[in-house]
Amino acid sequence: MADSAALLVDEILPHQPMRQWVLSVPFPLRFLFASNPKAMTGALGIVYRAISTHLAHKAGFAKPLVQTGAVTLIQRFGGALNLNIHFHMLFLDGVYADNKHGASRFRWVKAPTSDELTQLTHTIAHRVGRYLERQGLLERDTGNIYLTPEAVDASDDDPSNQLLGSSITYRIAMGPHQGRKVFTLQTLPDCGDDQLAPNVGKVAGFSLHAGVATRAHERNKLERLCRYIARPAVSTKRLSMTRNGQVRYELKTPWRNGTTHVIFEPLDFISRLVSLIPKPRINLTRFHGVFAPNSKHRALVTPAKRGKRKKVQAPDRAQDQTPAERHAAMTWAQRLQRVFNIDIETCSECGGDIRIIGSIEDPAVIRRDSAFAGLPSFAAPAVGFVRLKKLVNHGTDLLFLF
Repeated sequence: MADSAALLVDEILPHQPMRQWVLSVPFPLRFLFASNPKAMTGALGIVYRAISTHLAHKAGFAKPLVQTGAVTLIQRFGGALNLNIHFHMLFLDGVYADNKHGASRFRWVKAPTSDELTQLTHTIAHRVGRYLERQGLLERDTGNIYLTPEAVDASDDDPSNQLLGSSITYRIAMGPHQGRKVFTLQTLPDCGDDQLAPNVGKVAGFSLHAGVATRAHERNKLERLCRYIARPAVSTKRLSMTRNGQVRYELKTPWRNGTTHVIFEPLDFISRLVSLIPKPRINLTRFHGVFAPNSKHRALVTPAKRGKRKKVQAPDRAQDQTPAERHAAMTWAQRLQRVFNIDIETCSECGGDIRIIGSIEDPAVIRRDSAFAGLPSFAAPAVGFVRLKKLVNHGTDLLFLF
């Protein structure tokens, strides 16, 4: 999670405004994309082209005259450990257009309105449906979507697809209660108005959201956003066992009906985890437009400046460091603060600076010093220095880490 976000911010995403576009698809397409990655790839290309065309037209250009870019992280999970394939797309919030001198210049565009989102969602739903119909995978009638017998028969060859279907529809996959809805814990639902947010478009089971954006100088916010969309499927902080041996998972946000937890039998919980595993050799991070590996513009717009381009003269040593040089120059204490948000160079009591003068890595010495300090023996590095940090007195610049 943290390393993926750092890679995107340091080496891929330029210092330009970015916007997150999130597309959810109907239940039948979630099953189809999970069992047929090729169909998902084709649909994702349609989504990218539709949003790129929207950005180009809003900037006042025809699509062939400008360049856009996006990084898509394909998430397979929902808040209740259900299989929910949806696309998180980090788009440049504008386009690159050539001026009269031939140099590329970035043109920012305004946020999409509700009407534009609804129209764009309708366009995506229509084009994706038409593409899947041509592939013989989908049948549509008024307001309904059906998988063709060919798509369903092909998926029956994989025994794991029964787990996929149960996970998508929130049903128990295994055990004596197979086919029933998952057990839940509920409280009184919120009585507030159930209205759609202004930056959401919904059409025929497709949902498109574009309400989160970052400015060019908000790199910390962009990295937090990248960490969010690159997060793992299961939060261990919200996972626990009940007294009778069942698995209880707390929802990050209660549902509209008041549901706060979902309950699984251990075997059914394992089946949920299995359904979240992608097929082999399926890349869940995709690069589009100027960020694509084969794009001739990638080396010109990305911070790492890697990609296909003509050879240029060696850069001046006086210029800013490259991302690789910055990584090499970053101390382990700085890495710790960036990845885990643990600041070991500032006293938590008085706010003064703490000078690190030693590091203990030998397990035998760690156990000996832990016993001398009256602390339990531990092996985890993070636990070690956090506990010893509390022993530092005000004004002391001595701190041992292990």
